[in-house]
Amino acid sequence: MSASPRHVAIIMDGNGRWAKKRFLPRMAGHKKGVETAKQVAYAALDLGVEVLTLYAFSTENWARPDEEVSGLMGLLKIFIQRDVRELSERGVRLKVIGNWRALAPDLVVLIEDALTQTAGNTASTLVIALNYGSQAEITASVRRLAEQVKAGALEPDAITADHIAQGLETADLPPLDLLIRTSGEVRLSNFLLWQAAYAEMLFVETLWPDFGKAELAAALDGFGERERRYGGL
Repeated sequence: MSASPRHVAIIMDGNGRWAKKRFLPRMAGHKKGVETAKQVAYAALDLGVEVLTLYAFSTENWARPDEEVSGLMGLLKIFIQRDVRELSERGVRLKVIGNWRALAPDLVVLIEDALTQTAGNTASTLVIALNYGSQAEITASVRRLAEQVKAGALEPDAITADHIAQGLETADLPPLDLLIRTSGEVRLSNFLLWQAAYAEMLFVETLWPDFGKAELAAALDGFGERERRYGGL
């Protein structure tokens, strides 16, 4: 039997289908999805999850229509301006991974302010993967190691998996225990590929806007029933 997961990650999928089923525009689904993200963050805190990582916007999402991308960025601004203070009051620390500094300057400033505002909080950590791609993250870590080798600071034969892991943006977080994807899709979509090596995975049919505290609690209960052997017996 497994203990409760310290670190849970979620691929929040199904906003568009949720809206389509209700004959609403896609942005209505995304708006509902942002509200769900906030509520699930509070649920994770209540259920004792130390770290919750949410896949908000991938490097591949730039291929979506400009109107949708602009709308998603607008929702992110609203979330930071409206909800970060409440998260901070509940002791939640915000962390952002991915190439978020390449976003629009006004959004970068908002993110920087939110990170500063919540930096001292210790109740839990909410990680937002924003303009994130796992392959790029791993490549950057390997590139830094290559530079150390080139400089003579590191022998190639001395490189271990821990060296790569320490170069990832999640190096300061507990290992990933449970990865959930909503909406019935069964793939990782370039999300936490290295970190998920020994994570338990759960793929649920529930569309993200319909995912709440009860669904998260059920996922945590299911995790507790699994036996994690890490390749052993």
